[in-house]
Amino acid sequence: MTDYELKVYEELQAWRRKVLKRSGFINQLSKKAQTKVNSFIPEKAHNIITESIKNMVKATLVGSNITTKKQQPVGVSLYERDETLKEKLTTYRKTAVIEGAGTGAGGIFLGLADFPLLLSIKMKFLFEAAAIYGYDTNEYAERLFILHVFQLAFSSDERRKETFHTLENWEEKKNTLLDMDWRVFQQEYRDYIDLVKMLQLVPGFGAIVGAYANHNLLDTLGETAMNAYRLRYLTAQPKDY
Repeated sequence: MTDYELKVYEELQAWRRKVLKRSGFINQLSKKAQTKVNSFIPEKAHNIITESIKNMVKATLVGSNITTKKQQPVGVSLYERDETLKEKLTTYRKTAVIEGAGTGAGGIFLGLADFPLLLSIKMKFLFEAAAIYGYDTNEYAERLFILHVFQLAFSSDERRKETFHTLENWEEKKNTLLDMDWRVFQQEYRDYIDLVKMLQLVPGFGAIVGAYANHNLLDTLGETAMNAYRLRYLTAQPKDY
């Protein structure tokens, strides 16, 4: 292992503790409230929402795959890959902030448009991340990995721990996965962003909320993606530490 890889290994241990740490009381209370609200939504409505988001995500996956450049070649160091990802994150974060401020300033109608727009920005960033770390997004398993990284970034305690363990043991888990649990995927994501996105629908005030929220959401996704791919990279290296 290089000195940089040893440093990253230590950072990954800190990230692991952070991911597996139980959320604060306010977040736990919020999740319980959202779960209660979801229980009042008719099953038919849940199915419609699930199918809509599933189709939206799958369409985004196809589009992102087409427009993503070929993966980085073997031999590029982890440091170089990390630095490239940081540059990409800066670009995508700026795009998300502009998009959030624009749709937030428009009130309800443009605010509703923010959901698919922000989703496409996030997915495109994850495809870029996969390519940077040398993975071929034409492979179905790599697209499943991307969806699990997304779910890890935006989910509750229980689901986050389960998803982390899947990613941590990806080589043995990937062959057992046929598809995502789309009901869980959409519900966890909606619950994660519901409150801030509701505030974004308020005209005027929504522009500030939208820009700030999208900035933070991309930061969360960027940290999660970088560490998830770092984890895969180091797992594949000889253990000489």
